[in-house]
Parts: sequence; structure tokens; C-alpha cells
Amino acid sequence: MCGIVGYLGEKDSKQILLDGLKELEYRGYDSAGITILQNGNFSIYKSVGKLHNLIEKSRDFKVDGFSVGIGHTRWATHGKPTETNAHPHTGEMVHVVHNGIIENYQELKKELLEKGYSFYSQTDTEVIVHLFEENSKYCKSYLESFQKTISQLHGAYALLLLNRDESNRIYFAKEGSPLIIGTDTETGEQFFASSDAPLIGYVDSVIYLQDGEWGYVEQGKIYLYDKDGKEVEPKFSPLSKDRASAQKDGYRYFMEKEIYEQSQVISDTLMGRVVDSGIEFDEIEPSLFDGIDEVKLCGCGTSYHTALASMYLFERIAKIRVSVEFGSEFRYREPLLTKNILFIPISQSGETADTLASLKMAKEAGLKTLAVCNVDNSSIVRLSDKAILTRAGIEKGVASTKAFATQMVVLYMLALYIAQIRNNISQEELDNHLHILREIPNATIVQPRLHEKIKRLSKRYLHGHGFFFIGRDIFYPLALEGALKLKEISYLHAEGYPAGEMKHGPIALADPELFTIALLPENVLYEKTKSNIEELGARDSTICVISPKPFELADDFIQTSHHKHYILEFFEMMVVVQLLSMEVAIRLGNDVDMPRNLAKSVTVE
Repeated sequence: MCGIVGYLGEKDSKQILLDGLKELEYRGYDSAGITILQNGNFSIYKSVGKLHNLIEKSRDFKVDGFSVGIGHTRWATHGKPTETNAHPHTGEMVHVVHNGIIENYQELKKELLEKGYSFYSQTDTEVIVHLFEENSKYCKSYLESFQKTISQLHGAYALLLLNRDESNRIYFAKEGSPLIIGTDTETGEQFFASSDAPLIGYVDSVIYLQDGEWGYVEQGKIYLYDKDGKEVEPKFSPLSKDRASAQKDGYRYFMEKEIYEQSQVISDTLMGRVVDSGIEFDEIEPSLFDGIDEVKLCGCGTSYHTALASMYLFERIAKIRVSVEFGSEFRYREPLLTKNILFIPISQSGETADTLASLKMAKEAGLKTLAVCNVDNSSIVRLSDKAILTRAGIEKGVASTKAFATQMVVLYMLALYIAQIRNNISQEELDNHLHILREIPNATIVQPRLHEKIKRLSKRYLHGHGFFFIGRDIFYPLALEGALKLKEISYLHAEGYPAGEMKHGPIALADPELFTIALLPENVLYEKTKSNIEELGARDSTICVISPKPFELADDFIQTSHHKHYILEFFEMMVVVQLLSMEVAIRLGNDVDMPRNLAKSVTVE
């Protein structure tokens, strides 16, 4: 998740920007940069890697007197983490920093190339720079040029823009990505940030910009407009004084924050990939699948569960043979690897040792490889032929939540992409899936009443001799993931099972001290799963049913929404099992962000 800071005033803008970026390091980044405009001259510094590289690079640069400046930490989405791709992006007269994704950047870039503009980066952000400069040739004012520019952008953005001809002004716009303005009423200083933390200590109240709002600031003045260009009165809100709390956006734990973030990061993952009539990936070409008649998915832990769940989608939608492998087992087998297999390693960090070793085996056997990963320039991404980034941003909680969600979305889109290029799906069916994809962010919004119910319910699940999480079809891998979440952070014994397998042995454990968390969607195998749950209830297991339909025999019932497709039920139930695991662990007094014995990136065997 990229970070933005901005400053206008008489103080040392370089230090204020660097300090602000340091407060945003927790969000994750792979490059950083600042631009300062003073007396009509730009000074720009960019670096790859950690912030200390940028600090060292700009060490000899001094600011004296009034200036305006913008800064950015970048998490790569379009283009590798290089200095050229790092923000700010520049033109002849304009420097820009931007969070989010411009969905129509390729269309805009093509038009600008035809008009003679040169592009130096691989990013979508650079189109904003040249678009503003192009509009400035015809508009009556720079303000009109800025308004026209943002009206041409489709997607999500929070952006700050500096114009060489206006050394006392910062332009801003927000659509889908957070952006905050702070003002010191005594000095007239203006501050910008993409979250609260960089502003603490500078201002006491801030403006949380709403989608569609844009404008500019000068010393002591804020000019704010809505999407229709009508000037609106800025509304200030109190600013938290606790930096740790600000980094968590008021949530108790990073894990809780990341569960709530899933709707937004899924939207980011979809942007530019779900188009009007199909799926598009800039990262890959249809030729990657030439000669391929089997997909082999490989992962560890949560990523393995993602692979297992997506197997159902690849076979059902893409009509292609699929196998799923644990990285830790695959590397020590003697698997039969033939050139007709596409090997897909799945990893949050891109450094998972077992998955990386398995990828090397696949490469040595001459297989085509396609990584699904959250971190550009990681070992798995670099080694793979191609990679699709999940755009989850940094995940601070050790127990993965939003990484699982975004991996699932990417693999769902990939299944549709393969079906699309192989003509294995009708346009009507494809359109239905595109609609479902667009609905997933709504299905993952945490409803306050639902969370409160789960919080109260959790006090009943703090003892006993274990948990069964059960489901059928694609909900079986989700049951595995729910059990893993509970194990990781509560330290209670939990197992995931296919609901139909209970009678083949595990039901022997059923008694009142065995808690069964049952995933009961209405759109896939409802009656059969219901029957499996009743079998456990008849043996006196304590049953908690998660379903849109009331279940009279359940001891506890968590009601989810009615959806027309099982995929939307999958994502809503995903949120429920994540919250339930977290609330049980919190009641037990555990630090859910840093569970014992676990590391975020497993780089050893």
C-alpha cells in the first residue's frame, strides 16, 4: 500500500517529508522519493529500497525559506521497483505522486504517445503528468487543466501535483484511495498524508477528503471542490494523538485492520483487470498457455489453501486439469514433470523457502512458470517466467487474511482468463462471472452488527478439546483456512474437514466439548452439507452454523447474507471465520499480530 505526504510552508520541507514517509513505513514499500519546489525550481530525489537510502541520497540538499513539497513510498503494481518507476513522476513543468490504479492508463498513454509525449517509466501514474501538460495547452487556467485531467482518469487515486509555474500551490484529488489535509491555522502551513500518522504533532484537526473531492491549497487557504466543480466548505475532524493507534487506524490489532481492509485491496486487485467484456492481465500473454493442458498449483500454509480452493474454479470454469502441491512435500518427491504443465507458485512474501525450492525444480524440468505473489522483485517473482501481483499491500499480522483474499481473487480471474482465451466459456457466462467479481468487495465489507455478534459469541468457545471446521466443495479449503487461523492465533486445536468425511472416522470425536464450525452455503450442496451437520449434532457435538438460512438444530447461528452465487458466499464466510478466530484469541489474551512460534515469511525448511 503506497504512502503519500505533502507540505507547504516556511519550515524545512525536506525533513517534514522524510519524517512523514518514515511514519508510513509500516504500510510497506519498495522505493521512495520526494520533490521540493522552491523559487520555480524542482529538486527531486528517488531511491530503491528502504528509506535510509533516500535520506542518504538527499543528505546534502538544504531548504531555506518557503517551499512546497511532495513525497511517496511506492509498493509496485505497474512496473518493477526501480528509481525510474519510483514517484514522484515528472514532466517538463509538473511533478506528481499518486496512490491507486488508473484503469484506463493504457488508452490515455496511447493517445499521449500519438501526440508526441515520451514515457520513461512502466507506471500508470506517468499519464497524469503528461495529461495535465497537454490540457494546459488549451485550458484557460491551470485549475481548469487539473479539473479536466482528473475527469479523464478512471479508477482509484489519491494524488498531489506540483506545477513549476505555481510555486505556492499544491493540487490534490481523491477517488477511492485515502487522502487527508491538515492546516496549522497560526502559521498557514498545509500538510497532506494518506493516513493519520504523519500528521500527528503538526496539526490537531484534519480534513478527511471524500471520493470525488479535489482542489488546491496555498498558504493558509484551502480551496475544495466536489466532483461537479462546486466549491464546498472544508469539514475538520479531530486528529488522534497516538501514532501507534494511527497506524492501526483505530483498530485494536493490525490483523483486525487487515480484515477490514479486504474490501479495498480486493478492489485494487480487480482494477484494470476486470474490463467490460472479459479479463485482462498486463503481465501475461495468451501464448503463455500454448501447449499447456495441466496447471500445477504450489503453496504452503494459507497459500496452499488458496491453491486448493482455486482448483475447483480452474476445473469448473477453465476446463483444465489441475493438481495441487504442498511446497514442503513436492520438493522431496520425484514428481513427473512434463512440458505441458504450467507451474504456479503462490506466496505472500515471495520468499517462502519450500515454494521457492519447488519453483526451482519446475524451472530445471523446463516447465513454464507463473507466480502469484504480493511482493514484486521477490525471489519467486524474479525466478518465474511471469508474475501476477496480488496488490494486497503489506500485511503486518502474521496470520494471513487479506493475502488469502487477494490470492483467491487473482486465481479466480486467472481461471476466467484461461477459459476466455480457449473459448471454453460463453460470453453470457463470462459476463455473469465479471458481475460476481465486481460484487466481491461488497461481500467482504465487515458489517458492524455481524462483528459485534461474533465478538459476543466468541466467549462460548474458549475451552473444549478441539474444533472441527467443516464444509463441502470450495468451502472445504475455506474450512481448512478457518481452522488454520484459529490454531495460529488462539493455540487451540482445530482441524478442517470435508463435511462428507465426518462419518468416515472423525465423528468418533463428537461430544459436547467438540466445537463444530459448519460452513453451510445455500448455493452449493446445501442439503447434503446440512445432513452432515445433523449427523454431528446427533452425536452431541456443539454446533455453530454459518449460513444465510436459519438452522434450527444449531447451538449457535451466524447469519450471512443471501447471495445468488456461491463465490460471494465464500468471501463473506471467509470474513466470518477470520473474525471468529481473532475474537476467540483476543478473549484468551493473545497477541493476534505476533502469535508464538510463527514468522511472517518462512525462509527456512
